[in-house]
Amino acid sequence: MNDRAGRRRARRLAIGTAVVLALAGMNGPWLYRVGTEKYHQYQINRPEYKAENGKWEIIDFPEEYRQNTIHAALLHTGKVLLIAGSGNNQDNFDAKKYDTRIWDPVKGTIKKVPTPNDLFCTGHTQLANGNLLIAGGTKRYEKLKGDVTKAGGLMIVHNENPDRPITLPAGTKFTGKENGKTFVSKDPVLVPRAKKVFDKATGKFLRNDPGLGRIYVEAQKKGVKHQTGTQDNYRIQGLSGADARNTYGIAQKIALDKKDFQGIRDAYEFDPVAEKYIKVDPMHEARWYPTLTTLSDGKILSVSGLDDIGQLVPGKNEVYDPKTKKWTYTAKVRQFPTYPALFPLENGKIFYSGSNAGYGPDDVGRDPGIWDVDTNKFSKLPGLSDSKLMETSGTVLLPPAQDEKYMVIGGGGVGESKESSEKTRLIDLSDDDPKFVDGPSLEKGTRYPQASVLPDDSVLVSGGSEDYRGRGDSNILQAHLYRPGASTLDRVADPLVGRNYHSGSILLPDGRVMFFGSDSLYADKANTKPGKFEQRIEIYTPPYLYRDAQPSLSGGPQTIKRGGSGTFTSRHASSIENVRLMRPSASTHVTDVDQRSVKLDFEKSGDKLTVSVPTNRNLVPSGWYMLFVTDDQGTPSKAQWVKVP
Repeated sequence: MNDRAGRRRARRLAIGTAVVLALAGMNGPWLYRVGTEKYHQYQINRPEYKAENGKWEIIDFPEEYRQNTIHAALLHTGKVLLIAGSGNNQDNFDAKKYDTRIWDPVKGTIKKVPTPNDLFCTGHTQLANGNLLIAGGTKRYEKLKGDVTKAGGLMIVHNENPDRPITLPAGTKFTGKENGKTFVSKDPVLVPRAKKVFDKATGKFLRNDPGLGRIYVEAQKKGVKHQTGTQDNYRIQGLSGADARNTYGIAQKIALDKKDFQGIRDAYEFDPVAEKYIKVDPMHEARWYPTLTTLSDGKILSVSGLDDIGQLVPGKNEVYDPKTKKWTYTAKVRQFPTYPALFPLENGKIFYSGSNAGYGPDDVGRDPGIWDVDTNKFSKLPGLSDSKLMETSGTVLLPPAQDEKYMVIGGGGVGESKESSEKTRLIDLSDDDPKFVDGPSLEKGTRYPQASVLPDDSVLVSGGSEDYRGRGDSNILQAHLYRPGASTLDRVADPLVGRNYHSGSILLPDGRVMFFGSDSLYADKANTKPGKFEQRIEIYTPPYLYRDAQPSLSGGPQTIKRGGSGTFTSRHASSIENVRLMRPSASTHVTDVDQRSVKLDFEKSGDKLTVSVPTNRNLVPSGWYMLFVTDDQGTPSKAQWVKVP
């Protein structure tokens, strides 16, 4: 334990012990029978306690503005976008009831925003122009095995014609050559033309590799007898001539098994000023649970997700160009589990930590490494402890971002496993030969931990549950602060609300942190009562806001170019020790690849602070940032919004 942490812990213990002894001497057993909650409230509201541990408070929206918040993002207006879509509620989905709210944490106002589609389990990221790109969502809710009445599954349509693609409309019928059973497609499908393959040495034609299309098909009637047990070739009804000869389907088992969620292709930009969704070109692939991350040229990479037939997208990644509002496939394929944690590095490559939200084979795309998207080269990184427990783990770029050090926190086994990890793992990607090493351990195995970077370079790690979706009443009502380079996670005030699946956290411009969501599977320890979605918003005020007045920060330019500088005014300029440029968060499913805290060089002159922005666009992607200054007591200012073009 470092000296500072040791002194803090000893001081907390001494103060708490003195109060307990004094009250116990006066009241004896009564204290514990009657006064425990009163004493607890007294303790956590003491100024000394808050200055060491911070404080939590619940923000209860009026009932008509509550929703099952799944996604949240801080907008450059200072407001918070809260997206539910159907909110993991199939009744809402069936009724096409999709929700979005905008919350102003300063004024306390809440506004409903029309939501164009079910953006439940979408992907999102901040754009250079200040809009939020949102892509994917829900086309169909999952059906558990007992609820499936018609056999259904994946049909792979082959087109052996090298001269033209073929489009099959929704309602196309496929009849098995061996089993004689007929299945009907639910959607249209475009099957690309076959590719001619030639011998590279001689130029001799070798074969046609058929174009492939994927489509979900379903039996015409209900019942077990309409299932199939093995692979079969399928004749496509309604085709004739060359089309009939060149086009056919192949399917494995088509059964009454559980059917996973299906994704959509739709994409939108949310405009924070107009406060509305703007439809842009859809993705080529439907995606449910995708990750969006910024590339070095400012374009946005969209990776993974379940497609429109409920299958993991087979490594087909694509890129959004904010200028043209269009998507293009990457040249090569690479498959990841859903919601993979992908971070842009200063050299333009992508770091994959191994963290993910769950769907996908347990032996494909789960190794951490560095990915060169252009060449598709993937270099694995060694040393990751509990490597089989990476689902629902969190990953955070530790401050300052220039150091390229990451922390991977907790995690659990694949699927609904009871296993969870108490490990944190650290990796320094600036090393010549980077590898993971263990950091300080959590007190409990933790799925769904939230990690928020604070302007004083600490990281708030909070919440989660020991078991899958809080089973067995396993929510963890603990929070810790971590400082990069420290050997401990320092326990601070306990949150009031348990947070597990479908929860997240966002740093606010005043230095506080908001928490949203949580979707427990059950409401009791015995796992007999269905869980209820947590609609309350909770705010954590860190210790630094209870110590001294925040240093002032005002004036200055609204735009600073990379490599440029800007001058701001502060009455406390002489006491300023650090300046940070912090990218606003876009958080969901333990995934927030946007948040980063960039160290800025600065000079003081009287009440003026002149700050300089680094030149590397991979370190400082274009967009809006919060500019914080921190004084010699570790107290940050309120943020000034600055745009880096």
